[in-house]
Amino acid sequence: MSARTLLSALALLVTLAGCASTQETESRQALTFLQVKAAPDSFKGQSTVFGGKVLTARRQKDSTKIEILQLPLDQSGRPGYDLTQSQGRFIAQQREFLDPATLPPGTRITVTGIVSGSITLPLDETDYTYPVIDIKRVQVWAGQEDVARRTNPYYYMGPGPYWGHYWSPYWRPWPYW
Repeated sequence: MSARTLLSALALLVTLAGCASTQETESRQALTFLQVKAAPDSFKGQSTVFGGKVLTARRQKDSTKIEILQLPLDQSGRPGYDLTQSQGRFIAQQREFLDPATLPPGTRITVTGIVSGSITLPLDETDYTYPVIDIKRVQVWAGQEDVARRTNPYYYMGPGPYWGHYWSPYWRPWPYW
């Protein structure tokens, strides 16, 4: 096989792989949460990416089920913080072991997975139909306040006994003598 033929075959393979990747990305982008919520059974087997805030995570006999309040994703795939933007709830399930303690309530996550249908469960005094996503990948995001504490040594520490002060290695309470 000549080098030219090998290069042509390699270029064709890369092009086809790029097309498949683009089609998968486009199908994920085209599939919205509202579409899946309205008719989850009609989207069975399709890939999707949803995110939000963990409400509960429970280990069951054969899987871990995570109840998530859906939140719109930004361009980096990170869920927002404005709870009023939510379009509902969904269940993400992991067949392999996933310790619920690693996803406490309030954790922001992005779930990549396959739509597997729906489940109806009680929610307060009514029944709610949750779209169900079989997890392929979970991305856990640190909260804004956690990131600020870790990256800024002068992060605001109030309110507290010395409210109104910023932490500093040279800080001490008043009087300053």
